[in-house]
Amino acid sequence: MNRIKEVLDEKGIKQIWLAEKIGKSYNMVNGYVQNRRQPSLELLNEIAKILDVDVKDLIQSSTNKDVK
Repeated sequence: MNRIKEVLDEKGIKQIWLAEKIGKSYNMVNGYVQNRRQPSLELLNEIAKILDVDVKDLIQSSTNKDVK
């Protein structure tokens, strides 16, 4: 599971903006945001750099869903 949606919301950033920055389609980014698909570790690192957060802030443990 990832926290891309939460970080985008916290920063007031639109999915379409992120899609343009990483060179992916809106539908692909929406899949990441809705946790229907997961980005590669390389792409997750790129997203973290673009959003100016630690990559750990984009990852949520599947065993500790309620822990942030």
